[in-house]
Amino acid sequence: MANTKPASEPWIDPDDDDVEWTDEMFAQAAVYEGEKLVRPASGTLKSIGRPPSENPKKQVTLRLDPEVVERFRATGKGWQSRINAELRKALGI
Repeated sequence: MANTKPASEPWIDPDDDDVEWTDEMFAQAAVYEGEKLVRPASGTLKSIGRPPSENPKKQVTLRLDPEVVERFRATGKGWQSRINAELRKALGI
């Protein structure tokens, strides 16, 4: 595995979740001085993540009118779930 320098732009978590780093995580992390790799990462870090759903959703490709997407997006975070709720309501489920 090749050593790569960090990205010039900081990564921003789209879920806006803060992760509490443990001493073990810091001990396994890569260390940089500026853009120079001083110590490569060791081991792998596992994300705790969400528990598996009993009824997982299916990923699909769906074409919607731009106005529909814009109106739902304007309602803020969770707009895809609101589309799902509206479809369920229209189907009576």
